[in-house]
This record gives sequence, C-alpha cells and structure tokens, in this order.
Amino acid sequence: MPETVFPVTLYEELLPKLVDVLELTQKTDGIANPQSKQKLLQATNTFKNAIAQAKEFSNNLRGGELTIEEQDDVIQLLETLRERKRAQLRDFASRTATTKTTGMLMDMELDSVASTPASS
Repeated sequence: MPETVFPVTLYEELLPKLVDVLELTQKTDGIANPQSKQKLLQATNTFKNAIAQAKEFSNNLRGGELTIEEQDDVIQLLETLRERKRAQLRDFASRTATTKTTGMLMDMELDSVASTPASS
C-alpha cells in the first residue's frame, strides 16, 4: 500500500464488523451450539484483525514527528492567524455599519430637501 493513499475502507469496515459481533452475541439462541460459537469466534477474530490493521496504519502515519516546542510554535502561528482574521472581520463589520449609516443620512437629507417648500 503506498504511503500517500489513506485506506478509508479499512476504517469504514470497522463498524459493520463490530455490528456483526454484537448481532451474534445478541441472538436468542446465543452461543449455545458449536456453529454459533464458531461464527462468533470468526467474527471476533475478523474484527480484532481489522482493529490491529487500523492501529498499525495510524501509528505509521507521517507527520507526528513534531517536538513539543515545534507544536507550540504551530499553535502560536495558528492563534496569530486567528486573531488577524478576527481583526479583519471586525474591520469589515465596522465598514459595513459605517456605509449603511452614511447611506441612511443621505436618504434623510434628500427627504428633507424634497419636503422643504421652495422659497419665492
């Protein structure tokens, strides 16, 4: 399996395999007979193997090599970026409010001029 491909199906198949195990344990006849025990054993082993593969893959993912200091630097960078974005949003919001207020004042001036009688 290439390192650049993430095996999504490996993780998608975990839940149905767990459901299989749970359904086998919840059947009304339980595991009273040897066939039921064998099915449960197979389903459990299949689930265990899938979990082991998923764990192995996740443990070998690249990108987890950052030291604590490097992680702190990344966090600081992201916090700085967040603050810049918030400042941009505040600036944008204040400009929008100013534009609306200016537009309303101009409308009122036009209305007051229109309602003023012409002087002779």
